[in-house]
Amino acid sequence: MIFDTHAHYDDEQFDIDREELLGSMKEAGIGNIVNVGANMASSESSLALAEKYDFIYAAVGVHPSDSEELNEENIERLRKMSSHEKCVAIGEIGLDYYWPEPDHEIQKKWFKRQLQLAREVKKPVIIHSREAAQDTLSIMREENAGQIGGVVHCFSYSREVARECADMGFYIGIGGVLTFKNGRKLKEVAEALPMEKILLETDCPYLAPVPYRGKRNCSLYLPLVVEALSEIKGISPEEVIEITEKNAREMYGLSR
Repeated sequence: MIFDTHAHYDDEQFDIDREELLGSMKEAGIGNIVNVGANMASSESSLALAEKYDFIYAAVGVHPSDSEELNEENIERLRKMSSHEKCVAIGEIGLDYYWPEPDHEIQKKWFKRQLQLAREVKKPVIIHSREAAQDTLSIMREENAGQIGGVVHCFSYSREVARECADMGFYIGIGGVLTFKNGRKLKEVAEALPMEKILLETDCPYLAPVPYRGKRNCSLYLPLVVEALSEIKGISPEEVIEITEKNAREMYGLSR
């Protein structure tokens, strides 16, 4: 079964048909989904979704774009949330330099703090990194993130950066961008990495694969990413699904 390692089904874009959509997943071959927090509120709603659906798990954390809402009190709230039986990771956390705000120093401070939290609660991390490769790598090294483990999701850098992350023990999250005409860089990353380092993800409602590009994304479109990956790696779609599911279960500490 396909394991969608990164989704945002608490997003308002799913308000119109969330229940019906999630109810159709198993029949379509989607076995598990991790719903990922991006701020305090969505961390709470990710846990609520995980409580409601047996096949959904949650990650709790604050995205760099929302890092100004963090303080030690909210770190303690995240710590408490992370003890929930269906919380499998701290995320998404990291650095995003695409926009000028929040200040880069604020982002770095709370990226480090959430890495420390993950170490303390013994959970892997889901790292978001956009236009911040060198600072992301240097913080990962500084904090010995390899001992924590996790995934650099929605990967957008070169194969050299991907190899460096993989050498630290991290997985690389691959989604709809693999099917884009301008997705050459991600195709090169997929070619260079061993399958044992790749995870499937949607980041839905964002980044739908071709031919749905620009529309609302969902886990039902992941077979298109599977197909693209199987062509690049020269293995069957079934093998892609089997290996990436095994990778996801290992990273998130879930038994079959």
